[in-house]
Amino acid sequence: MIIVRHPGGAPGILLPLAVRGFFENGGGVCYVVRIPRPDGNGAPRRALPASGNAELESLSVEVIGAAATYEVAVEPVAEAGPDGAGQDFTLRVLVDGRVAEEFPGVSVGKGQRGVEKVVNDKSTLIRVEVRNTPGVSLADRAPAPGRYQLTPAPTATAVAPSEFEGSETKRTGYQGLAVAEDVSMVAVPDLVTIATRADGSFDAELYITAQGRLVDWCANSGTRMAILDAPPGLNAEGALQWRKDLARDSAFGAAYYPHLVVANPLARPGATPADRFVTVPPSGHVAGIWARTDTARGVWKAPANEVCRGIARLAADVTTGEQDLLNPNQVNCIRSFGANGLRVWGARTLASVDQSWRYINVRRLFIFIEESIRRGTQWVVFEPNTPDLWARVRRTVGAFLNQLWMRGALVGATPEQAYFVACDESNNPVASVDDGRLVVDVGLAPVKPAEFVIFRTSQWQGGAETTD
Repeated sequence: MIIVRHPGGAPGILLPLAVRGFFENGGGVCYVVRIPRPDGNGAPRRALPASGNAELESLSVEVIGAAATYEVAVEPVAEAGPDGAGQDFTLRVLVDGRVAEEFPGVSVGKGQRGVEKVVNDKSTLIRVEVRNTPGVSLADRAPAPGRYQLTPAPTATAVAPSEFEGSETKRTGYQGLAVAEDVSMVAVPDLVTIATRADGSFDAELYITAQGRLVDWCANSGTRMAILDAPPGLNAEGALQWRKDLARDSAFGAAYYPHLVVANPLARPGATPADRFVTVPPSGHVAGIWARTDTARGVWKAPANEVCRGIARLAADVTTGEQDLLNPNQVNCIRSFGANGLRVWGARTLASVDQSWRYINVRRLFIFIEESIRRGTQWVVFEPNTPDLWARVRRTVGAFLNQLWMRGALVGATPEQAYFVACDESNNPVASVDDGRLVVDVGLAPVKPAEFVIFRTSQWQGGAETTD
């Protein structure tokens, strides 16, 4: 998953809830890569000096809200606490000159009245971090009395669609996933956050452009699929229009609608219903369902008719008529089925022309088999390219495919009906051998559709290649 580095951290950021949904639904391993701020700077901070030594930092204070003027005021408590004189203080947050929050009797210690615990648990305006200085007493480490002006952090970071690609070298964006070869699905839940402007309007062009580039990147990789979220607040007709505007015909992406409503883990006791719940894009939960299905049934099982765990309700209910409208247009719906729960009710890729790749499980099955054969035959590189090697490769690949057939991944009453493996002089002529190549042709009858789709995989001294 990809997160946009957002000033202040939590406000508006959906990644933590998406990751939580991933694991609640059966996810196992999740890689998180970030997109740095374009200017390279973090959120504004103010270091408060220590009372015992003005050259030492006592507290780092960071703004997480937005206002015309922010200040923090430090006032020592008149009577010292039992641990030492003058270590307790009152911290106030002032907005436009008026006290907005007040935290009396706190200290730089680690107890229940520690300033980090009290402020970070209760404040909606700032976050604090205590600077530890070995050998300095708590009293001397307490912040010096006074008022300190803070600069509000911006509430949005301008990000261009191209920046989601990131850098393989810097390990940012989805290009940074190059180091994680086991990644098979990619989602960008915080794309919703970035596409939402400060005035609440939605930048549909940025959103669709970034999603299209992600699908293209997954297609170019040949080993990953993009899980796309419909924009927030859409009805079924709006979701259909988004699919048309996306303008991608690819088996390496899948689209989901609608968004999900989940419990807000940061809601305080007595919070209003609006504050107790958060609307999140479905990609994190869907990725967990994909992983759960892989583990329980196998990658060849369509990740559909599966319960979506950890959600309170759907942001929009989908009727049967709307399902019939969206499903043929490659938008997978999440629907409520009463006592049967909230379920993913679609398993289509974005492929609309080539029906061989209509289903998510078929595309992912081929990715799985291609990658397994590629990795499982790396031992042949630099081996003598002879008929004996060809026979060994046929046995190795055939044994692997036979296991998949026996587990129900391939269609056919016999192995001959389910798959074939060709590695002989017919596809390894003298010219190919002279080039240092060993070619294996594999045909499969996947569960859906029940027909052969041919791909060619080869190993040679310069690397490996696969074509569908």
